[in-house]
Amino acid sequence: MTAATDLLALQTEAQALLFRDARTANTFTDEPVTDDQVRAIYELVKWAPTSMNMQPLRVLLVRSEQARQRLVPHLMEGNRAKTASAPLVAILSADTDFHETLPRVFPHLPGAKDFYTDDDARRETARLNAALQVGYFILGVRAAGLAAGPMTGFDPEGVRREFFADTAQQPLVIVNIGHPGEDAWFGRSPRLEYDEVVTAV
Repeated sequence: MTAATDLLALQTEAQALLFRDARTANTFTDEPVTDDQVRAIYELVKWAPTSMNMQPLRVLLVRSEQARQRLVPHLMEGNRAKTASAPLVAILSADTDFHETLPRVFPHLPGAKDFYTDDDARRETARLNAALQVGYFILGVRAAGLAAGPMTGFDPEGVRREFFADTAQQPLVIVNIGHPGEDAWFGRSPRLEYDEVVTAV
């Protein structure tokens, strides 16, 4: 029987880097994450698919100690220490005014912007497509040889008021980024089996 790893075009080492050996890190070394590394990550993950190429994901890098102090109180207690000590923290948000760039990023349909005049529908579309991009962003961090610690355990409205009060951005996920430190993760948790997840009709 052919091994599952042999049925994939991606080399086994890359499969391990991105998926099998990758873990959600809870501690990090003090080695910095550079702007060049973040740019390289973005240049890779910007190719993620989104509806009508809308690309609503926005990334705010929290680098300064002052900004970190503004962020940490909005996190659940269990997320505060690791965020305070991570080399880099990124707030990933959905830009609900994504439709303003549609004439540039989806030029073959000039009227695309007019499809999104309903505010509620536009917000939901932005959140769904930005969430898709978040998954790619995490893979991009892993592809850079770094560990990601994505968190949804925070007060979204508090973070929005603190960092995005005058924008159309809605925070979705906060990601700690860096090289994994000592005791960076818990034991591997079980995953659902193929037959529990996949059906055919």
